[in-house]
Amino acid sequence: MIFGVIGVGSMGRNHVRVLTEIKKVEDVVIYDVNRNQAEEIAEKYDARIANSVGELLKEVDAVCICSPTKFHFQHASECLEAGKHILVEKPISSSYDEGKKLLELLKSHRDLVFGVGHIERFNPIVYELADLELDVAYLSIKRHNPASLRITDSTVVEDLMIHDIDIVFNVIFSGESEYKISAAGNRNIVHALIKFGGKIASLSASKISSKKIRTIYLENEEITVEGDFMTQELYIYRKPSVYQSVNEKYLQENVIEKVLINKVEPLKVELKTFIDAIDGEAEFPVTAKQAVENLRICEIIRREIT
Repeated sequence: MIFGVIGVGSMGRNHVRVLTEIKKVEDVVIYDVNRNQAEEIAEKYDARIANSVGELLKEVDAVCICSPTKFHFQHASECLEAGKHILVEKPISSSYDEGKKLLELLKSHRDLVFGVGHIERFNPIVYELADLELDVAYLSIKRHNPASLRITDSTVVEDLMIHDIDIVFNVIFSGESEYKISAAGNRNIVHALIKFGGKIASLSASKISSKKIRTIYLENEEITVEGDFMTQELYIYRKPSVYQSVNEKYLQENVIEKVLINKVEPLKVELKTFIDAIDGEAEFPVTAKQAVENLRICEIIRREIT
């Protein structure tokens, strides 16, 4: 299988690196408007360079779209017209309306595999959380980043918080259809509160933090769960069956479990799953419909902060 990668910036170069490590991938062809950058990546990972998107599409079976968000719809449309399987980086497009147009195009290409790179869906702690099947009363996710020049055409909502919107709506509260959203912040710092009846999800995201934070916290009346997306560690706290009393003071000794997790690189899992989906061996879990819905939620939150 020959893969193409459109855009080899910070995320695209990681796609190239991982693809060259996967046995089912015979060759990787790359295109970037920055020729010097393309040459650097091609030399480093033994990839071939195409002079245009059109030239790339003539040589490949599948494409990873890692170009800036504003080009996602254009590049996805070109790839669909060429009959190529597509994995597009999140967000799927630059707007909800553009995403809906892409869904219409996909109706004519049901034979192609189309996936969206919401990478945290492939983090092993998310798999573990899904397996717990918790009735979550309260959830908090914090995703804070030091300042970066990498993203220039997105707010912190589409850049960072969208990962957690995907987890909330497609993993933790996937069966909930009624909700209310409120938010406060600006382009670089946002706090969103999502209420599913009596259940609450609190999401915070920042582009200006001095410390990189990727944490998740869940609780109900029986247990509390804490996780770290970066270290891929997950802890479960259970209440004791008996509370001790010493000198009229209560001592609570919780039972703490560290979940055994096989740590992996989520991008490698994502790309292997995409390849398996092309081979008919698996379903790619992040659909275009889910990704477009994630964008709709992003736009609701963005309206709240403007």
